[in-house]
Amino acid sequence: MNIQLIVTHPGGAHKDDFLACCLLAHLHGVPIQRREPTDEDLADPSICVVDVGDIHDADLNNFDHHQFPRDAPPLCALSLVLQSIGLYEDALAFCPWLRPAEWLDTLGPNEAARLMEIPRSALGALNSPVDMTMLNRFASHQEIGPESPIYQVMCMVGEDIVNYLRTLRERLDYLKQHGQYWTIETDGEPIGALFLAHSDTISNDPSFGIYAFIESEGKASEIQALVYPDRRGDGYGLTRYDDSQRLNFSQIESLDEVRFAHKKGFVAKVTTTDPTRLKQLLELAVVKTE
Repeated sequence: MNIQLIVTHPGGAHKDDFLACCLLAHLHGVPIQRREPTDEDLADPSICVVDVGDIHDADLNNFDHHQFPRDAPPLCALSLVLQSIGLYEDALAFCPWLRPAEWLDTLGPNEAARLMEIPRSALGALNSPVDMTMLNRFASHQEIGPESPIYQVMCMVGEDIVNYLRTLRERLDYLKQHGQYWTIETDGEPIGALFLAHSDTISNDPSFGIYAFIESEGKASEIQALVYPDRRGDGYGLTRYDDSQRLNFSQIESLDEVRFAHKKGFVAKVTTTDPTRLKQLLELAVVKTE
């Protein structure tokens, strides 16, 4: 489908319609008009109608949720656009900001705060000046085209979301094939570690996707340490998973092969590439219990 235009509602902008338009702007590179849609707009599949129009029909590129019944799942305009491009399930699994955005837009701030298990006042405290500026500037225009700096930033946001989700799926498949689970024996309960060997495939960002992989594998309660290639050299990074207090890498900072160990103990960079020695370093970093 050759998309010609994106239409979204006038007035105040919210995160869901803004991000939905970011995705569509990145994918199609067409102008955005902030106005009420006409019947012709809604019937024309070359026009994406976002968060307005009371119709959800992906075949016609209409992405509104306001007509859904009160007990419907909390899907917002962003959810519907993500569904249409086949990225919703991965986004829900690996973008922790998506579900709160859905709650806030469909259920309101009080219910969203309750579901997030935070005080209502924390929602305001979490607002960033970046969020407020982008939403306000977006809302202040009736039409935004590719020549606009706001539009260009929106395309960057959309591109980053799409690329993150598409490359994450590839990385998760890679980690499934190449990640190794280590068990480090201690005086008490063993330490679990995930090891990832050097490879040209992951050299640009060796740690990308590791946390999402562990969560997706249901291993979060079993892993305390990560061992992955150091992109600044031939060695490895050792780090605590989920800031496990069972490891303190400052305990190994005096060893010759330890290039750096943070004083707070949560990370170390080592020159050795020998898996046996890496396991020994993990064992030496285990915090002794009384």
